[in-house]
Amino acid sequence: MSEADHEPTAIAEAPAPDDEASDTLLLTAEQKASVKVLLVDDDESLCESCGNLLEHEGYDILVKTRGEEARTILKRRRFDIVLLDLYMRQVSGFELLETILGAYPDTIVLVMTGKPSVDSSLRALRAGAWDYLPKPFSATHLQVLVGRAAHTIIVARESHELNDARERRHGTSDQMTLLGGSHAFKKAVEKAARVASTDASVFLTGESGTGKEMFAQFIHTHSRRSSRPMVAVNCAALPEQLLESEMFGHVKGAFTGAVRDKPGLLEQANGGTLFLDELTEMPPTVQAKLLRVIQDGMVRRLGSNGTDAVVNVRFIAATNRDADEAVASGHLREDLFYRLRVVPIKIPPLRERPSDVSVLARHFLALYWNKHRSNGEPAPSFTDEALQALQKRPWPGNVRELQNLIEHAVVLVEAGTPIGPREIPDLDGDPTPVDPTEYTVTNGAVVDRGYHEARERVLADFERRYLEWVVQAAGGNMSEAARIASVDRTTLYRLMDKHAVNRDLLLT
Repeated sequence: MSEADHEPTAIAEAPAPDDEASDTLLLTAEQKASVKVLLVDDDESLCESCGNLLEHEGYDILVKTRGEEARTILKRRRFDIVLLDLYMRQVSGFELLETILGAYPDTIVLVMTGKPSVDSSLRALRAGAWDYLPKPFSATHLQVLVGRAAHTIIVARESHELNDARERRHGTSDQMTLLGGSHAFKKAVEKAARVASTDASVFLTGESGTGKEMFAQFIHTHSRRSSRPMVAVNCAALPEQLLESEMFGHVKGAFTGAVRDKPGLLEQANGGTLFLDELTEMPPTVQAKLLRVIQDGMVRRLGSNGTDAVVNVRFIAATNRDADEAVASGHLREDLFYRLRVVPIKIPPLRERPSDVSVLARHFLALYWNKHRSNGEPAPSFTDEALQALQKRPWPGNVRELQNLIEHAVVLVEAGTPIGPREIPDLDGDPTPVDPTEYTVTNGAVVDRGYHEARERVLADFERRYLEWVVQAAGGNMSEAARIASVDRTTLYRLMDKHAVNRDLLLT
């Protein structure tokens, strides 16, 4: 360990707690006293100042200046929070981090380092650290970070108590499952299940319609934050100022129509999870504000001159774009990307797991039969031919396209009758080709005409069928349909008007 790691380590001062920083999360003195904190750093002056500050805050604090002593006591006692220096003599912080989380996976570990490189920080976060403090840090920064960690501990206790009470009343049950048995999908689910119990930020990637929001909900449901809300925001659906107002809230008079103070989605998600869908579409100014919240938990509403709230939120981000390319092109801040991509999970497209199609199809059949049909009507079932035909489709719209197709079939099928290939919309080649990119001319109605007339008819027919396909593949989401088609929404609407394609009729 270099001397540089000890020079600027002491916190600026050890004053009385900052009321705004420490009280915003509303922890009572009794709750703080129930949180056991271990501080480990071979810098004695830092240990003394930090220990005094946290003791003044009301935490049950134990300080150790040698890693070997800390390892010995961790064999006998469990702590809720461990503040740990990464670079110490004899026993490194990385070794202790592994020891702590191996024995006590629910313990929150906050790492401190005087050499806060991206590599070391990411290594610590990927190993299971909850967050890190770059030295030197202020007393307020320490108070806020430990306060957020303590708040997470209290929320987890409440969640466990609620879940225990629910199980005593109703028995044990898995609150939410992700359907699929293919190797690639099971690997993604297993990774989601492992990370769910931590507070690590998760970065979901996958094509549109693969179920990224379902994965986010699964992670939240199986987390220690499950008793608190999961709040979702689509970063591509709102213009910049509206997205900023929705996420961070605003104060009265911030803009025309802001007649009262309004908390944002970050405050609504306090104690729970914020799901950032289509992260790469977030404007740069909003990305900068979000980064500050991730770093210190402090929220400043639109139009405000000060900190309006301190929040404790777990972040799950998702995108259907290449995130590395978005960073390289400047659409996504690199520091924000690293903060959110602690645990990356790639969700495979449906075409790469055809064995899951029949499982999902049967699930959606039961789901929508109960939704759309009256009780007592005998439910239909798929024929083997129908399931085989479904498995052969390329599914450009993934699970969302399959879901929409099965709901369409449920609305039209007769009760109690088997569902064959002809009972499933678009499966027998009429009216939409399976893959518009493989369109061929086989209709004598055009080949016996002149070249130019035949060409115009084929192109018009292709455009109409392609529009029907892309709208259905996007589940009626016109922004998503435009993205799949690689055109702007104005062009998409113009083509739909030209060919009299009715979005609402396609989705009925």
